[in-house]
Amino acid sequence: MAAAYVFGFLLVFGLVGAFHPILRNEQPAFMEDLRGVSTYIQPCRLQNSQQKNLDYTGVRFTVSGYGRTDDLWNGGAASEILLWVHLRGITNEECRRWYGGSPIVQDQTICAEYYNNTAQSSCQGDSGGPLTKVDVDGQPTMVGIVSFGSSQGCNSPWPSAYVRPGHYHDWYVSVTGINFDWRNEDLLPPASSEEDSSSNSSDDSSDDSSSDSSSSSSSEEAKMEPIFVNA
Repeated sequence: MAAAYVFGFLLVFGLVGAFHPILRNEQPAFMEDLRGVSTYIQPCRLQNSQQKNLDYTGVRFTVSGYGRTDDLWNGGAASEILLWVHLRGITNEECRRWYGGSPIVQDQTICAEYYNNTAQSSCQGDSGGPLTKVDVDGQPTMVGIVSFGSSQGCNSPWPSAYVRPGHYHDWYVSVTGINFDWRNEDLLPPASSEEDSSSNSSDDSSDDSSSDSSSSSSSEEAKMEPIFVNA
């Protein structure tokens, strides 16, 4: 598949009609200067240091980018458009079993397998791209950076591996002078719209309530999830 390239923690998204730019950040103030860059270029918060060793077993991820659409021996070539797919998190213990107990899978590694089709994976050319999940506040968090995959190929059931950025916040500060870290307490559930209180009011004169009931009910617009392109 593919994974978008990261320039200064900006995720480059575009060229996929079904994708809308949901990746944005409400954290550091300097991010405000970046919001007007492009509809398809938005900042995304990194995994924080509190989450760096979090167990993501069964969690649905999104990986995206411009890497090969298939293995080289199957004629796969780099994509000219951004592709993205769902993946499912697995434990590092399971990941090590796939890789024969190799020490390449470390504490700083997060592994993910295909979501519902073995063709779903990152591939050559995706290295450095983002692995994201939607957090409890409804906003995405970048929990991994594309690192490596199996020599068995991108279309095999072997899991792919990603670096957990939460392990390196001290390094980010030393290099950039910017603290990208944040607290789990900052995650607030998305505000739910309250229903009109007038529809719940009990009035002794019930004659008027029945005639007004049709105006108090409103149809809620269905929200479409973006369609993922299998690489």
